[in-house]
Parts: sequence; structure tokens; C-alpha cells
Amino acid sequence: MNLPEPQAAGQAGPDFDLRAYLLGPSQAGHWAVERQLLDRAAGTHGTFSGVVHFSPTDDGGLAFREEGTMRWPTFTGPASREYLLKPAEHPDAMDVFFADGRPFHRMSFTPEANLDNHWCDPDTYRVAYALEGPDAFSYTWDVSGPRKDLLLASALRRVV
Repeated sequence: MNLPEPQAAGQAGPDFDLRAYLLGPSQAGHWAVERQLLDRAAGTHGTFSGVVHFSPTDDGGLAFREEGTMRWPTFTGPASREYLLKPAEHPDAMDVFFADGRPFHRMSFTPEANLDNHWCDPDTYRVAYALEGPDAFSYTWDVSGPRKDLLLASALRRVV
């Protein structure tokens, strides 16, 4: 499995409001997520299936909460994670932080900014975001380094 080429962001441009998109018309911010997991070094495959909820924060950002079930050859069970998304200088992007406030990466669908990376010593994490429509987007993490060789592909669909 190779990292896909980033898709054209279509309607995402400098006037695109990422925060409003993630919350949706009902401001509910509920998304279903399906993730394919591949450890390229070991040839191991797994999946994650669950939900993502974006909720407004007092600073104009969003809280991100993901919950679901991970299936891996050595583990099947509940999994969750949390992030904080804060407004960037333009509405078409948000800065993603770990729950403890450490910076992670920038999220955007614009062609100029839909790729980012994060160094997690000693490995490099590269993300590619793709807007797939008013109710769907995806992102792929390509992780490489001496400790990890992973490809994590996530598809999200708005839950109405």
C-alpha cells in the first residue's frame, strides 16, 4: 500500500471555513470513521471503526474525540483519542494539538496546505488530507523511521 496522491480540494480555498465544515449544518459535529492500518515492516493489517465528535471550545476551536473498536492481530477492543483544534490565521485551516496542549500538525483541505508532517523522535509522521464532498473527507498518515513503518488511512462520513 502506498501513500495516495493528495486529491484536488475542489471547493476548499482561502474562504473555506474548516471549523464550520467539521461541525456541519446542524452544528452536531458527528462523523463515522473507518481506518485501515498497515504495519509495512511486519506485513500486519488491522482496522479501526468508530465515531468522531467535534465540539466547540470557548476559544473558537474544536475538541476532537474519537471512540471505536480497533482490530489488530494482537488486540481487539475499545480505542479512543482526543485532540484540540485551534483556529489558524485563515479559516481554511486549523492547528491540531495533542490533548495535553503539545502541537501536532496543521489540518487543511486546500491544495497549498493539505500536507503536513510531525516529527516524533525518531520517526516522521506525514499526513495528507482530502476533501471528498460536503459530508466526507479522508486523511492518510504515512509513518516512517527506525521504529515504525506504518500506513494509516482514515475515511470519515458525516452522521446526520
